[in-house]
Amino acid sequence: MNAAAAAILAQEETHVELLAAIAEAARAIFDAKAASIFLLDEETDELVFEATVGEGSDKLVGTRFPSSAGIAGFTLVTRQPLILDDVASDPRFARDVAEATGYVPQSITAVPLLHGDRTLGVLEVLDRPSRPDDALKELDLLGIFATQAAVALELLRTARGARRALAGSDDLPGRIARLAAAIDDLPDERRAAGLELLAALETLVRGGRSGG
Repeated sequence: MNAAAAAILAQEETHVELLAAIAEAARAIFDAKAASIFLLDEETDELVFEATVGEGSDKLVGTRFPSSAGIAGFTLVTRQPLILDDVASDPRFARDVAEATGYVPQSITAVPLLHGDRTLGVLEVLDRPSRPDDALKELDLLGIFATQAAVALELLRTARGARRALAGSDDLPGRIARLAAAIDDLPDERRAAGLELLAALETLVRGGRSGG
């Protein structure tokens, strides 16, 4: 069980690090002051900071707010990208949520993180220099980052789902069998990630048994 748990935690850490790298790359390329990636927690209907870099990023990871709140919430619901160069004048901007994070931006560019027919979260770039003539080009570029972030979020969700499935039970073979059955029912684009994790789990479990 320890080997399996270690494998799952390693998977989670890898995907979290990937999300942070994507957020940092987006911040740097857009010359922005900050960038954040939010994951939708469907059970609580909240958006969760999964990665954040730049201004106001200290200790934000894990912070939650209602999924309908602010620019991130609007982008999540509409599944449409959005550029706002003056958030203070836009009624969709949730100033109270921004103040709670310790950083109130002047501008936000947000794109939904789509995986198949699901919206997994939102990627935001905060306080980038205003370049109206390049707005559409920049949205296209941010969309590339969004695609990568969505893949990383889906892998993270798969790893966390595996950890929950295996936690608190001595019936590891039965848990793995049920996990395999659940993965088999996933759409093709999500099944590959689940099968990769399942194979790693089974290899480690077999290794743990043979070792003692």
